[in-house]
Amino acid sequence: MRQEQYLFHSKSIHRAGPLGVLDLTHATPRRRGKDAPSKDYVIQTKGLVKTFGSLRAVDGLDLGIRKGQLYGLLGPNGCGKTTTIRMALGLLTITEGWVEVLGVRMPDKRTMARIGYMPQETAVYRELTVHDNLELFGHMYEVPLDRMARREKELLELVELTDWRDSMAGDLSGGMMHRLSLACAMMHDPEVMFLDEPTVGVDPQLRDSLWHHFQDLCKQGKTIILTTHYIEESRHCDLVGLMRDGQIIAQDSPRNLMQKAGTETLEDAFLYFTKGVERKRRLTKGKAGPVASEEKSGGEEE
Repeated sequence: MRQEQYLFHSKSIHRAGPLGVLDLTHATPRRRGKDAPSKDYVIQTKGLVKTFGSLRAVDGLDLGIRKGQLYGLLGPNGCGKTTTIRMALGLLTITEGWVEVLGVRMPDKRTMARIGYMPQETAVYRELTVHDNLELFGHMYEVPLDRMARREKELLELVELTDWRDSMAGDLSGGMMHRLSLACAMMHDPEVMFLDEPTVGVDPQLRDSLWHHFQDLCKQGKTIILTTHYIEESRHCDLVGLMRDGQIIAQDSPRNLMQKAGTETLEDAFLYFTKGVERKRRLTKGKAGPVASEEKSGGEEE
């Protein structure tokens, strides 16, 4: 699955991995009126839907993320987080709705060169050294040679892999390969980053360091959307979207979400909003039940 990152180079990437090629055939035309995209957002989705047979994995998702924001998309496994990111990047065909990144309707090959993507699966070449992996991604994104060595040094220090620079990636632990995958996604210093579970398998001290780095990048004007099921660590985000069954059930700053829920932790706030959604569904079903019963009875009498 490592070839997935190869799809984001604007000129020389032509290899397709087992996840398929970038789907440029589904790019939808810009809309006007109330459904038109806003120039205020670096990342925006409108009515985003993805179905797999009868399963509605993402269900009418509307997102608006501004420049310099660190946005956390939170929720349990299977709620639609990864599917949302893969649609935004053109790795999955959109069933309904649209996505824009940096003012461009996605998928768009040229815009991909301005984006960094770390998939949930480890995306590195096991048969290459740590250095070779970083150098390879640097060349793919056309990082200038005089900048490449400096960038590699910075990233190795960030993900704490300096001592393993000349080690084969395949000899690293799972957590270390995950950190290398993150470094590869950041090699070209992208304007926008999509990071899918970037802190999985990372020890608490390094995890805290990475979050501070993400915050610093956003202060510099970068925009980051990341997914995590470690709900409490998302306190570092500027804005959090709580996702359940393919929908955003609540969105606000971590502090405001806890205040609205009357809780002291984000995890408890998530449970509060989840229960609220479940109550609404039960009420809806309760109201629809008698009507459906009457219609059925009426049909039988006829």
